[in-house]
Amino acid sequence: MTALKSAGERVGVYPGTFDPITRGHADIIRRGAKLVDRLIIGVTTNMSKNPLFTPDERIAMVEREVASLGIENVSVVGFNALLMKFAEKQGATVIVRGLRAVADFEYEYQMAGMNQQLNSNIETVFLMADVSLQPIASKLVKEIAMFGGDITKFVSPAVRDDVVDRIAATGLKGDY
Repeated sequence: MTALKSAGERVGVYPGTFDPITRGHADIIRRGAKLVDRLIIGVTTNMSKNPLFTPDERIAMVEREVASLGIENVSVVGFNALLMKFAEKQGATVIVRGLRAVADFEYEYQMAGMNQQLNSNIETVFLMADVSLQPIASKLVKEIAMFGGDITKFVSPAVRDDVVDRIAATGLKGDY
């Protein structure tokens, strides 16, 4: 069963853990939303990434950030399933992926190939991160924050506050 969509409507899915959502993610959302009629941000669970926030907290954070972008054709949906099954259920014909570096490409290229084997009707589109945002990764943002560093350049003020509050509740790491 697929989500309701208008005839001829291009639906894209931009999946990720968004733990936390960064300025790089927001850039891909803005640009990806221009490529499709409707972009669904799929917030997924990946326990191997040691999430700082719960799935519900991440969904709320992404919804808040998307609302602040003022983009009308974007929605946020949580999922805990195989990406291609989720995309099919949403009626998607496109998977949007952001790339920061060659290392990202190698991994994403392999994933795109596997996804194509699962459903050849859904294309993967790669968007290169804006040059100024290429080094930003959620994992590094969390690490900087956990050691008391300033993450203001990498996330919105609201996300910075969320991360700082969570780190304060769990405690800083290392010598500072």
